[in-house]
Amino acid sequence: MLNGRPAAAYAQAFAHVMIAQGRAERGRRFLVGRDLRTSSPGIARFCFAGLLEAGVEPVDCGELPTPALAARAMKLGVPAIMVTGSHIPADRNGLKFYRPDGEIDKHDEAAIADAERAAELLENVAPANAESDHGVAVDEYRARAIGTLAPDALKGMRIGIYQHSSVTRDLLVDVLSALGADVVPFGRSDVFVPIDTEALSATDAAICGTAVREHRLDAVVSADADGDRPMIGNETGRLLRGDVIGALTASDMGAGSVVTPVTSNTGIERSGRFARVIRTRVGSPYVIEGMDIASAGGASTVVGFEANGGVLLGSDVFLAGRRIAALPTRDAMLPILAVLNMSKRAGAKISEVEAALKFNASKSGCIKDADFHMSAAFIREMAADGLFVSDMFRDVIEVSMINTTDGLQIIGKDGCIVHFRISGNAAELRCYTEANSDDRASFLLDEGLARARKYLGMT
Repeated sequence: MLNGRPAAAYAQAFAHVMIAQGRAERGRRFLVGRDLRTSSPGIARFCFAGLLEAGVEPVDCGELPTPALAARAMKLGVPAIMVTGSHIPADRNGLKFYRPDGEIDKHDEAAIADAERAAELLENVAPANAESDHGVAVDEYRARAIGTLAPDALKGMRIGIYQHSSVTRDLLVDVLSALGADVVPFGRSDVFVPIDTEALSATDAAICGTAVREHRLDAVVSADADGDRPMIGNETGRLLRGDVIGALTASDMGAGSVVTPVTSNTGIERSGRFARVIRTRVGSPYVIEGMDIASAGGASTVVGFEANGGVLLGSDVFLAGRRIAALPTRDAMLPILAVLNMSKRAGAKISEVEAALKFNASKSGCIKDADFHMSAAFIREMAADGLFVSDMFRDVIEVSMINTTDGLQIIGKDGCIVHFRISGNAAELRCYTEANSDDRASFLLDEGLARARKYLGMT
């Protein structure tokens, strides 16, 4: 469990790394925020204790979206820790670390892990309190969001907000109402609801579909637990894929360069909307690295996004003629506003705006509680033996090539794709498919998951 000594040790290690890198000094402030999980307040108090042990001053920012905490930390030029397990179930939790200039990278992750192993044991560490700075970061984030569009930009739109247990649930009401939308909140929950925007469940789809029909909505929106992954449903209640949301957002901003993982739809290149598309491994640190490469190459407008829909700004951008400052961390609010604005400005339904992209059909799913070592062996064996792949997927896909940028991507001669990768923060083997029809993409997903389960001995 993270609660207790582990949280304190990782917070202490993070502070030591920031000080060693010259990004912080002893006695300086470190911000700490959290999501709405029942375990998050307790874990935050142990983070305060670890930071105090490291000789820095923790500041309690309370419950707020991850991008709000990141923006506040960047404004103040201080490090930050977000207590959140993101989309994973309530019985697990996690920590996200931010340098004064944004998310940590993979080198920082390794340094923090090394520092944690070398840290004092903190066996008798007790939870601590911290200076309170509740509300300031949220107020700044709300103002940033409202200022993204013109006043009454969404007037005439009737938008449902699936609140569940997302830390953005009240912010979405505030922001969309301030922009003129007729807002219908629903589904608020005191029990934590894990929403995974990269593998949306049938339950999520049913809840949103029912709300659209009952309330005659133009759209339904939501976000995951910590507000860095959006969920958008169109006027029929059908939920948009995250890569569609990201591509629409980047397009509306006039992005010249787009950075996105290999799991995002290949329609991004085929759309012709972007001068350059950089593909990366899955994970925001890789997307940020790609955005840095694009910026170093002279790109003026750089937007990154992941297949979960979270959008990262590698440069200042303009939306509806308004300048939005760079924020190189995933954000759910911005893509929600961009997609709604695109629909309203064009006088088109969201389904029509989406259809204009002409993406291939895509599906995604996962095998929960998959053994990591067996999943790794499954991917490793397929990557090493093309004949094994062809034999395993006989009568499913005619293999053309295999891509091992992240996990294993099987590309068929007809352009269809079956992609397996191990989740970075849950015991899951994920599968993504792409094809020229919904039926074909669904078939590939079902068959891909079935064959993986058989290999893993989970049939």
